[in-house]
Amino acid sequence: MGLEEGEVIQHSMMTKSIERAQKKVEENNFGIRKRLLEYDDVMSAQREVIYKRRKHALSGSRLKLDIANILYDTCEEIVINNKATNDYKNFEFEIIGNFSISSPIDENEFTEAPEIESINKLYETLSKHYISKIESSAALAFPVIKDVFERPGNKFERIVVPFTDGVKTLNVVTNLEKAYNSAGKHLVEDFERNITLALIDEAWKTHLRKMDELKQSVQLAVHEQKDPLLIYKFESFELFKSMINGLNREVLSFLFKGGLPSQSETKIQEAKRAVAPKGYRTSKDESLNTEELAQRNRSAGASAGQRQNTVVETIVRDQPKIGRNDKVVVKNVVTGETKTLKFKQAEPLINKGEWVISN
Repeated sequence: MGLEEGEVIQHSMMTKSIERAQKKVEENNFGIRKRLLEYDDVMSAQREVIYKRRKHALSGSRLKLDIANILYDTCEEIVINNKATNDYKNFEFEIIGNFSISSPIDENEFTEAPEIESINKLYETLSKHYISKIESSAALAFPVIKDVFERPGNKFERIVVPFTDGVKTLNVVTNLEKAYNSAGKHLVEDFERNITLALIDEAWKTHLRKMDELKQSVQLAVHEQKDPLLIYKFESFELFKSMINGLNREVLSFLFKGGLPSQSETKIQEAKRAVAPKGYRTSKDESLNTEELAQRNRSAGASAGQRQNTVVETIVRDQPKIGRNDKVVVKNVVTGETKTLKFKQAEPLINKGEWVISN
């Protein structure tokens, strides 16, 4: 066209072509961003539900109400699903499997009574059983807490108490003084908060992985001339509903079955600080159980005469100490090659494992 290198092209046809191309690219990018935002809106709605439950578990202010709602929803689901199939045996099995109690509703009542009556009766029975269970757990743990708190020289602020449902064991961190002043009730509250929070986090992480897999798989719906977003919304709702139902049952199962393991007094430990003070580093576990503390107290009472009988062991080197500037002969373990170097030069080779000191 007779244009020189670097010369600006000024022509209406060329300018309009560039503008049309740029407009198409920007419209395409906007559509992609809008589509991604619609996918993210689905996740945002689910995050609000989960994060609200996590917040309640962290603060503990509405956790009792959440547990009551979870219990009622689970009772409703069990009754409705089994009444739809008229399967009393499965209904009885679910009550025993999830709550470790026999069914308060017999077969005739299950068949003839309305759903709402069965739901309310099951909920009331399970609520009374749970209240009785947590009161007994507090009474069982209090003697151990009292022993640790009233022991001379006690400096524990928080303790770790293990709880198990026979399959899983989770450690519950609680304030020792509050647990002592409340006769163990504060420990039970921390048990509810810790268990609920741990199971929510575990279920949510698994759900996020499934949502990522779902987002990739629905893209194949384009080949069937279907909108992937609509399928994603429907499938994600079903996936989230299934996750919530499973989470509710898992939380209730652990709360109803969880308790102090046998000989738990030997397993109660001081809770370690999450962050060590600046300038310090912990090299070993500093928590003490009650047996170790008693052993330490007995050891502290040893007499001065016993201390004098302590045997002092002298460590003798098998080889003389090598100075950094001393010359050594090193040998390659593969080729057999030997070199004479100062020890500070040979040390990097020795650390790699390729050379050894031959003299």
